[in-house]
Amino acid sequence: MSSSQPVLDAKSWVLLLTLAAVWGGSFIFAEIALCEVPPLTIALHRVFWALPVLALIVLVRRVPLPRAPRVWGAYLVMGALNNAIPFSLIFWGQTRIDAGLAAILNGTTALIGAVVAGVFLVDEPLTGRRIAGAGLGLAGVAVIMGPQALTGFDPANLAQLAVLGATLSYAFAGVWGKVALRGQPPLMNALGMLAGSTVLLIPAVSLVDGVPLVSLSVGVWSALLGLAVLSTALAYVLYFAILARAGAANLLLVTLLIPPFAIALGAAFLGERPGPGAWAGFAVIALGFAVTDGRLLRPKTRA
Repeated sequence: MSSSQPVLDAKSWVLLLTLAAVWGGSFIFAEIALCEVPPLTIALHRVFWALPVLALIVLVRRVPLPRAPRVWGAYLVMGALNNAIPFSLIFWGQTRIDAGLAAILNGTTALIGAVVAGVFLVDEPLTGRRIAGAGLGLAGVAVIMGPQALTGFDPANLAQLAVLGATLSYAFAGVWGKVALRGQPPLMNALGMLAGSTVLLIPAVSLVDGVPLVSLSVGVWSALLGLAVLSTALAYVLYFAILARAGAANLLLVTLLIPPFAIALGAAFLGERPGPGAWAGFAVIALGFAVTDGRLLRPKTRA
């Protein structure tokens, strides 16, 4: 009997491109919602409305609910690291930078995640390839931010750093999930994480922004529901479907596919046009991903 590594067949590519589109669309939905809703409240809308949708999916699939308080405590931490903190930072960053640029900076998630995992997880050592990939990722960020980042304060630079802070939070979420939620059903992990982030964001929003307004325009409500239902609940279903079908390594390719979708959607609906520095930085970040991933640099072989 022989075993083979999961491959990306035609259906997997369709799922992967769909996931990239709905995650890329999250930056556009947020840009529209920011016209009337503060960043922290948008983060709450995203998890709050996604929660019942994912709960229904978990119920239909009869995924068992964990009973141990330790697991629900882990979901609370996971909700902070993978939802509440990064969503809030990214949405705040988008008040000062375009959706496409935010998506490009968010593309460093896999590189930063590889480094953080290498530091904290014994079974994912920090290899020279990962260090080189992370270095290229930082070089790509430097190209995007430009030399002026070192010579003076600019709110746009602070916004870019906020998005990078979100990627760092995502990286620690990956480590926490692997250590604290090992053995739990993946869809239940997604639901528990959304529940945890909702519990955290409700009091935070009440203190910072006050009670969320319901008298919003149709366009903003559509963006908020799109952010919750498409870019969060549906995205998790696609995420785990690709994970089961094509494996974690192939799933990471979505990191490179999200920025082009976000940029294309931003150009089509918001009139955004990233400058040449952003495109050059994305190319360097993509090269860093290729070095970290390793597969894209190896010649294809047949088993």
